[in-house]
Amino acid sequence: MHSAYVFKRLAQALAALLFVSVSWIASAQEKYPSRPIEFIVPWGPGGGADQVARKAGKLLEEDLKVSFPVVNSPGATGNTGMAKLLAAPADGYSLSVMTWDTYALLATSKPHWGLNDIIPVALMIKQPSAFLTATNGELKTWADVERVAKTRTLKVAVTGFGSPDDITVNYFVARGLKLISVPFAKPGERYTAVLGGHADLLYEQIGDVRSFVDSKQIQPVIIFGEKRFSVFPDVPVSKELGYDLTLPQRRAVIMKAGTDPQKVKKIADALAKVAENPEYKAYLKEQYASDDSYFGAADALKIMQDELAQMKRIAAQTATPK
Repeated sequence: MHSAYVFKRLAQALAALLFVSVSWIASAQEKYPSRPIEFIVPWGPGGGADQVARKAGKLLEEDLKVSFPVVNSPGATGNTGMAKLLAAPADGYSLSVMTWDTYALLATSKPHWGLNDIIPVALMIKQPSAFLTATNGELKTWADVERVAKTRTLKVAVTGFGSPDDITVNYFVARGLKLISVPFAKPGERYTAVLGGHADLLYEQIGDVRSFVDSKQIQPVIIFGEKRFSVFPDVPVSKELGYDLTLPQRRAVIMKAGTDPQKVKKIADALAKVAENPEYKAYLKEQYASDDSYFGAADALKIMQDELAQMKRIAAQTATPK
């Protein structure tokens, strides 16, 4: 009887060990993704970052067969959303849009995060930025802006202090124009600031406010780039006017550092498909995006490092108002 009892206990132990082993293997080989992936947007609904997340998220859902709920976490020039991503586990179930508004903080301040804390998965859109004014206002052209800004201070609606918007404002301040940044965290409020008299100028990507431009409520007076934009051939660009300032807006998809490389690759591969999707290409065209909008993970980090160097150079030349 004793032998039978020992044999029974041994069999139970082996069965338990087998169960644990099988469970561990199954867990290790769990299909990814197997549940919804949170898509963090560090800005309010309706803005460019929100549009990228919702457009890309929809196409990712079709490919990966899980949902990508968009979670808007506005505040602190994108730092609130960044904190949310970095507080989440590095398990592949949280993504975030990073805009160059937030990325520029590495050039202008000391945020509680750095490039080592994130993994750039893809660059999804690149757009030229511009100063825009109300079409029914006194500032019809860039020449008007230069003339008026020499006699009185003009308010510029921006995303936040330390952003490319703010860098650009301070760039012109250092060159004798009386401009001051006025931050609006909510995209809708920023877009309409020039219409309601809360700002004289709006720093924005033209595609993000296309409905206002198409309805002739606002207009670009200067576009920050090297050559004139074919859609707006009469609007001067910064380079031709002697301003060494281009600072395009990019929006990247990032994950938390430490995420399993295979999971990162899964998302990166899916985003590459999104970039080739006719629906996404049509979206880029609607947004007046540049042809070189998309770059995969292999190129994203190098581009980010190069553009950060440009932002640091311009910021170093800038006298920030006290």
